[in-house]
Amino acid sequence: MAAAKRKRRFFNIGIPLIRKTTQLQGYEIKDLDNKYIKYDLTRLFKGKSMLLTVKTKVDGEEVTTIPKELRLMPFYLKRMVRRGTNYVEDSFSVDCKDAKIRIKPFLVTRRKVSRAVRKALRFEANKELTALAKETTAEELFQDILKNKVQRELSTTLKKIYPLALCEIRVLKVE
Repeated sequence: MAAAKRKRRFFNIGIPLIRKTTQLQGYEIKDLDNKYIKYDLTRLFKGKSMLLTVKTKVDGEEVTTIPKELRLMPFYLKRMVRRGTNYVEDSFSVDCKDAKIRIKPFLVTRRKVSRAVRKALRFEANKELTALAKETTAEELFQDILKNKVQRELSTTLKKIYPLALCEIRVLKVE
């Protein structure tokens, strides 16, 4: 007697971070556990090219997701850096309330500035983001970055050193 042929089905996946649902294909719902989904957020943010990576988690008959990485696409950043400006990048790990995360800020100045000003911007951004991350959870940090709340606060703080043309979080990743 031949074994019954298994058929793949679509299962609804909820992404509570952006209040969207999507579908994944699998034989059974338990096969979808610990799968990674890359979700393009470009249309949601009017051309701000962002990629969200989430990990699925199965709870009985319901599948939800946990955010793992938020990344700005390189072509968006390249468009933002103009001639006659400088950019400042940094990368550091910090412990938040429930996870260890890596933050990579990306700052673009309005004009060319000295190395001392760029260093001061990098140092102050590191200090502000570390303080912010220590008092929030990873989920809240992802939400605030999607709402542009972190970038606005950081930009107003760094404006005292030098006014910025762009202040973004290039990568936010759970380690």
